[in-house]
Amino acid sequence: MSKSFEVQGEIHSIGPTQTFGQNGFTKREFVIKLTGEGENPSYPNYVALEAIKDKCALMDQYRQGDEVVVSFNLNGRLWNSPGKPEKCFTSLQAWRVELAGAGNKAGGQDEYGNSPFSQMMPDYDNDVPF
Repeated sequence: MSKSFEVQGEIHSIGPTQTFGQNGFTKREFVIKLTGEGENPSYPNYVALEAIKDKCALMDQYRQGDEVVVSFNLNGRLWNSPGKPEKCFTSLQAWRVELAGAGNKAGGQDEYGNSPFSQMMPDYDNDVPF
């Protein structure tokens, strides 16, 4: 299993969904300009990511210029062809895209730190003996 990573950036471009092979494998590439912590705007970093299969639709709601946080897996594979040197392909496969600053609260809490489930819980006495 690959490790999950997260980056923040401004969407530079979003490609169309492409279909490959007879089995209908789909892929959609997009590029973000990194803007998160530690990035120097004088020397921008552009990163190409991809969404595959049902995740291609993730990018339908976003446009060029949107500031997003992307969760992705780092994947790689080797390719060998007779008479040619071995080649390694690396891909950054996005599995979640969110607007930066929107909905990034831990545990689904509101701005006051309350869980949506706290309203369904009965009021118990908080004076416990231990």
